[in-house]
Amino acid sequence: MQIELLEQQIAELDDVSFSKLRDWLFAFDQARWDKQLETDSNSGKLDFLINAALLEYEAGTTRDL
Repeated sequence: MQIELLEQQIAELDDVSFSKLRDWLFAFDQARWDKQLETDSNSGKLDFLINAALLEYEAGTTRDL
């Protein structure tokens, strides 16, 4: 029910207000993503990516960007 109310209120926003909301949601989403990535990194959940990259580097299969 809460989502439907928000959807209705968003649909009624003028262009300027909608633009501000969109920008805020984008920034908010990015901040949440950054926090999750940091949490996952600190907990070791992403170590497999580091290990895979190191193995590729040691095997000589990497390339310069």
